[in-house]
Amino acid sequence: MALEAEIAVVGAGVNGLATAYELARTGHDVVVHEQFEFGHARGSSHGRSRIVRLAYPEAHWVRLAREALDGWRELEAAAGERLLVLSGLLELVRDPATSSQAALEECGIACEVLDAEAVERRFGVAVPAGVTVLFQPEAGIVFADRALHAFARGVRQYGGRLVEHSRIESLDEVDAGAVVVTAGPWARGLLAAAGIELPVVESAETVAYFRLEGEILSVVAEIANGHGFYALADPLHGLKVGRHRTGRPADADEVHTPDAEIVREISEWTAQRFTLADPTPAGAETCFYTSTADERFVLERHGRIVVGSACSGHGFKFAPAVGKRLAALAIEAAG
Repeated sequence: MALEAEIAVVGAGVNGLATAYELARTGHDVVVHEQFEFGHARGSSHGRSRIVRLAYPEAHWVRLAREALDGWRELEAAAGERLLVLSGLLELVRDPATSSQAALEECGIACEVLDAEAVERRFGVAVPAGVTVLFQPEAGIVFADRALHAFARGVRQYGGRLVEHSRIESLDEVDAGAVVVTAGPWARGLLAAAGIELPVVESAETVAYFRLEGEILSVVAEIANGHGFYALADPLHGLKVGRHRTGRPADADEVHTPDAEIVREISEWTAQRFTLADPTPAGAETCFYTSTADERFVLERHGRIVVGSACSGHGFKFAPAVGKRLAALAIEAAG
């Protein structure tokens, strides 16, 4: 039987910790169960950096990103350490209909279209013919590992409990008024045993790291058919690059290695776009995506069970806002 609590959270990734932080901060008795150690590399929240951005082609995502960015700043202030580096986003699109410009302007958020020469001069990014570049200054990275520890310290500071190496095999064993499931690629199986269907696919995605002269000044996202390559600053090597949703379906209980073909594709793109980057990867690793078909999140309540899934490869940035929503559902469930 798991530790008794008013509310239990299963999974100590970023969304689980953000939820527990909000619950503990508002005076609720909460315990977080993590099957491995905090900050492990088996799930979706590990690593040194993640993208934060306001730029999305749909206004509802822009508004949620705005709320989340405010939440990151609040956590940064409470933690007393730097969690964010905001140096801007370069969005490269071939089809203007996929640009974030209209949604940003609808929400009153500053952005500007830049010409290719200006982009290469200011940011060291080469722009291919036929591509439009949108610059949005309120974007950059959140230091992922620091953010996880800031949430965890906050949980403990407000009286919450964090239990490592506590694998929950069945939600029936959790002695709590409400259970929040933020178990990433393990969530679907855990919820299925409780009779809850989670329409997601788990995949092992590959990212690669490159040495870069100087510092990357912006996040770069090149979009084609809704997906594409992305690059962001990495505190160790300089540059982190991935290709969105190209991994194969995978079992989270198995250990996976980077896909060599995807590393090759990432390396070619990096060499074409970043004039100051070493095109030979300095390293590569995997990260799990748990994705819905339309990349929306599943935030819902089934009796005492609250579902917090799926990041769909872009959820880290939204954690402060998602955590508040899941906490509100958990309080309602425990009520």
